[in-house]
Amino acid sequence: MAARSGSAGPLQSWRSAERIKVFTDAVVAIALTLLILPLLESVSQAAHTGVGTGRFLGEHSDQLFSFAISFAVIAAFWVQHHTLFLGVEHWTGGLLLLNFCWLLTIVWLPVPTAMTGAMHPDALQKVLYLGTMLLSSLVALAMYALLERRPTLRAPDAPRTRPGRVGCLVLAGLFALALALCLAIPALGYLPTLLLALTRTIARRITRHLDQRDARR
Repeated sequence: MAARSGSAGPLQSWRSAERIKVFTDAVVAIALTLLILPLLESVSQAAHTGVGTGRFLGEHSDQLFSFAISFAVIAAFWVQHHTLFLGVEHWTGGLLLLNFCWLLTIVWLPVPTAMTGAMHPDALQKVLYLGTMLLSSLVALAMYALLERRPTLRAPDAPRTRPGRVGCLVLAGLFALALALCLAIPALGYLPTLLLALTRTIARRITRHLDQRDARR
């Protein structure tokens, strides 16, 4: 029995969710930093050609807008991931795989972000840009589903998953709606992404409705 107990310690330490959280935080921080690199390159080019500040801001308004949107989205995704892992103590192979898939979407996002600022917008570009964000939300939903099927991975006093899961679902829906509007009405550009500001309000109302419905049962 003593040998078994002794061998369980290193395994529990290896499967600690803290390892995932720390690693994920580092990757997200790098992705946020990568977003600024195309802008720095544009500033360098403008400086060499003698372009003034006002003209630079006007010529690169799309690039600045996509940078701001992507920064806000990745920050929201990080908060979403932090909420998802609250109370998670251990990981399984499935959770680890889904987390790496989620990180893949985060690391990839600076690429379509750079495209939106440097290239003429077309349908494929919009699919790559907003589709990446939609995929990230869907992967987060898959992680929520896994954690709800494996409650032993979470601490007994872990916060309930409903608010975060609903918020994730709403975010995915708004990404899908924004993508549909961008493709259906090209003149809008990426303005439909501003719909994402409604995520928190909608999610709160849905969560409150579900809680009230459960209370009546």
